[in-house]
Amino acid sequence: MHFLTVPGYTGSGPDHWQTHLEQEFADFSRVVQRDWETVDRDRWVARLDEVVRGTDGEVFLIGHSCGAVTIAQWAATRYDRRVVGALLVAPADIDAPDALPAIRPQAPLPSCELPVPTHLVVSDDDPFLTLDRGRELALTWGSTLEVVPGGGHLATRDGYGRWEYAAQLVARLTGTTL
Repeated sequence: MHFLTVPGYTGSGPDHWQTHLEQEFADFSRVVQRDWETVDRDRWVARLDEVVRGTDGEVFLIGHSCGAVTIAQWAATRYDRRVVGALLVAPADIDAPDALPAIRPQAPLPSCELPVPTHLVVSDDDPFLTLDRGRELALTWGSTLEVVPGGGHLATRDGYGRWEYAAQLVARLTGTTL
């Protein structure tokens, strides 16, 4: 099985938990977008599709913020059966009236059940996704839901650099040993 990380707007920096996963485990690699500063729904989804289709064997996706949104959008429109599941961490609510202008071009969020098993991890104080909206997305997408108390956006600035629980969660969700 291969694990693909899918960062969001501005990418995941050197101390981000996705970067640590890529550095610590041989079967992890990053879906690299052409431009991390310009969120483009169609291009980002097409790039994810290109990488998935170019990867041999089973694939598990790990997205953060707008990367989690990209995974959901891809799954709703271009799903490949080799993708056995996805971990969606702190998806940004790109449909919210107060969403950052830079991420609004990614709208809308999928409004259907996703054809792949997904586990949604949200925080109760994320500035980019309310807990109620996170619960709504989990229900709509058919995702299992996990709430991290006081986790913010589950990003480096919130204390989620080397986040060992992310690796444990991926191992549990995939039934593998990392």
